[in-house]
Amino acid sequence: MKKGIVIKTTGSWHSVKSGDEKFQCRLKGTFRTKDVKNTNPIAVGDHVKFEVTEKGNGIITEILERKNYIIRKATNLSKEAQILASNIDQAALMFTLDFPETPLEFVDRFLVASEAYHIPAVLMINKTDLYTGDKLTRMEEVKDMYGFAGYPVITMSVTNGQNIEKVRQILKGKLTLIAGNSGIGKSSLINLLCPGLNLKTTDISWYHEAGKHTTTYPEMIEIDSNTYVIDSPGIRGFGLTDLKKNEIGLYFTEVFRLSKNCQFYNCTHIHEPNCAVIRAYENGVLHESRYRSYFNIFSDTDQKYRTG
Repeated sequence: MKKGIVIKTTGSWHSVKSGDEKFQCRLKGTFRTKDVKNTNPIAVGDHVKFEVTEKGNGIITEILERKNYIIRKATNLSKEAQILASNIDQAALMFTLDFPETPLEFVDRFLVASEAYHIPAVLMINKTDLYTGDKLTRMEEVKDMYGFAGYPVITMSVTNGQNIEKVRQILKGKLTLIAGNSGIGKSSLINLLCPGLNLKTTDISWYHEAGKHTTTYPEMIEIDSNTYVIDSPGIRGFGLTDLKKNEIGLYFTEVFRLSKNCQFYNCTHIHEPNCAVIRAYENGVLHESRYRSYFNIFSDTDQKYRTG
């Protein structure tokens, strides 16, 4: 029996690294008979036990306990969810404010999921080389908004290399999931960080103003000694799962911080008198975009937010 870490999964086959060796493994059949609510019982980052077969492949017999994972509700299967990655040190969400524009509620839902599963999050605004005038003003506003919420925000450009070294430093010595919509530059960033890797990239569709999927399967990539990233396929929908209404305010960091001054300990921040969160929103301290996201998620926790 060997132990290893899943570094790539393609559905039926899972690439497992054990020491300096890699094995192509299948999942033991009994796993499929269990009542698994997520579409992928094994995720990149999982630590597993497996048996080596005669052909040098392997059969995964056990998934070891996860320290964390980040999960989203599957786009087309409302009762099932997809684990994006497990056992990670942080999650980095790349997004863009133009071509394609990432809706900020998508960003907020990703952050809620990260908070719910105790995963530090980093935000990276890409394609700053394309922003002028109002878009630059908008970028600074978004940066300040998420900075107030307590998140590191890096403005960057894969095209001209702006702040790529800052990205490298924030990734250093960690295992990081890099997530985001299609066409926002995830694979291009990893190519910059790891020259010679040559991950496949394509231009976004000018007709649909949406990115084409270039990363087909999630994969763990070694950037440097003790520095790894998980390159994930682009995601357009981010549904939240297993959240209770009275917990949502805990996962909006600035809402939680402000709520300590609410009159009622169980304040929902929707209609109560003397609500510190509503007061902060009305006074412009809490950004309208963040409060709107909170309100929408609170109103319908089953909603699957799509970017296009």
